[in-house]
Amino acid sequence: MTIDAARNPHPIYFAGAFATGGLLTFMVHLNGELARYGNPLFSSWTAHGTGMVAAIILLLLVHRRRRPTPKQSLRAPLWAYLGGLSGAATVMLTSTTVNSPLGLSGTLALGLAGQVVFSVAADSWGLFGMQKRHPDRRDIVALGLVVAGAVLIILFGRGAA
Repeated sequence: MTIDAARNPHPIYFAGAFATGGLLTFMVHLNGELARYGNPLFSSWTAHGTGMVAAIILLLLVHRRRRPTPKQSLRAPLWAYLGGLSGAATVMLTSTTVNSPLGLSGTLALGLAGQVVFSVAADSWGLFGMQKRHPDRRDIVALGLVVAGAVLIILFGRGAA
């Protein structure tokens, strides 16, 4: 994918990303509720256990009896399986912070700021086999605005302590 194509994606990608943000907010809230009545580890086990059951059901529904062609049987790099560890840590940490004075909006604002900072770094350094893409002035300004927005939500938001 070229940089120009990445800067002008199809509108369906914007809708999907926006919907994902709403689902993420809902998930963090539900995981926080589980952690409040149990603990963060229980919240993580429950979230990943129900996700596993949902994935198995989905696989059974869409499974085709064809044998994979050699092109389809490529293996993911071993480091790609670390997503499960970061997912478990994310659920436990957000389950803890959402029940703190940060609340849901503070947790998600700081989480978004962390995602953007790490994403710009990953693009810049070409991490995970991605093509290097050095940030330009617009990327830096956008990064500053996201971090400033997180600070505003936490320090001056309705739920500020």
